[in-house]
Amino acid sequence: MTTVNSISGGKTSSYLAVNYPADINIFSLVRVERKANLWMKGKDEKTRQLISDKIGKEFIGTVEMDDIIYTILDLEQVLGKEITWVSGDTFEQVIKKRKGYLPNMMSRFCTTDMKIIPIFNWLQKNTDLPVEMRIGYRYEKREVLRSKNMLERADEKGIEHFKTIIGKSKNGNQNKWGEVPYRKAKFPLIDDLITKDKITNFWNEWNTLSKNKVRFAYRNNCVGCVNRQPLFLSHMANKDEESFNWFIEQENKTGNQFNKETSYDRIKRFAKQTVLFDDDFNECDSGYCGI
Repeated sequence: MTTVNSISGGKTSSYLAVNYPADINIFSLVRVERKANLWMKGKDEKTRQLISDKIGKEFIGTVEMDDIIYTILDLEQVLGKEITWVSGDTFEQVIKKRKGYLPNMMSRFCTTDMKIIPIFNWLQKNTDLPVEMRIGYRYEKREVLRSKNMLERADEKGIEHFKTIIGKSKNGNQNKWGEVPYRKAKFPLIDDLITKDKITNFWNEWNTLSKNKVRFAYRNNCVGCVNRQPLFLSHMANKDEESFNWFIEQENKTGNQFNKETSYDRIKRFAKQTVLFDDDFNECDSGYCGI
C-alpha cells in the first residue's frame, strides 16, 4: 500500500513529513484570482512561475499567508525530494459553483473543494487506491477525538471510502456517482505521544543548527478561515490585510457572510479598538485545521 503524508505547511505536518518518511508527500494550494492578491506583490516572480509550473495552473496568489510557499519549498530541501503540489478550483470558482453561498463553520466546503478533493483526484490518477495516509494529529485530547471520529467513518478493514464520479448514467445525460476505497488513515504522532511542545522544540533546534532552515508562516490555512474566532480574525487582518480584504470583497459581491454573526468588514475594525498580541491566542482561536 502506497504511503502518503498530507502536508498543510504548518509545523506539525512538516514534522510528520521529516520524521515519518512516506512514498508521497502532498500539499494542496489554495489559489485566488484577484490581482490585488498577487503573490509577494510581484517581488518574486521567478518563484511564482515555478509554482505555476508545479501545479500546471496559473498561480496568481493565495489567501493563505504568502510565506506558506517558502515553507513547502524549504521542506523539499530538508526532505531531499520533491513534494507533490496540487491545486483545484480557485476560491472564486468554488464560490461561483455554490451560487454565491460562502463557506461557514457549519458548511466548510472550502476545505473539501480546495484541499481534500484535489489530493484525492491526484492520488486516484497516479496511485493504486487505497493508500495509507498519515494525518498530522498530535497527542492532545481534541486531536485524539478527531482521529477517532475519522476512524469511525471507515469500513471493517479500516478503509475510508470517497464519493466521486465513477461514470455516466445509462442515457449519458448525468454523472454516475459512487464510492471508491480511498485511504487507510494513520496517526503516528498520536501513536508516539507527540505533543505540540516537542514539535515546537524540534523546529526551534532545527532552524538553529541546520543549514536548510524552514521558513514557517505565522499561521497556515487561510487568513480568513471560517473556523477562526472573530477576535483572532481581526488580528490576522492586521497581519495580512490584503488577504483579509479578499474575504471582505467576497461578502460585498455575494451579499452573504462567512460568519453569520457579523461581517468580515466589521471584524477587521475590531483591531482599531484594542491592541492584540500574538500571545493572546491559542489554536482554538486560530481554527487549526490539521489538513
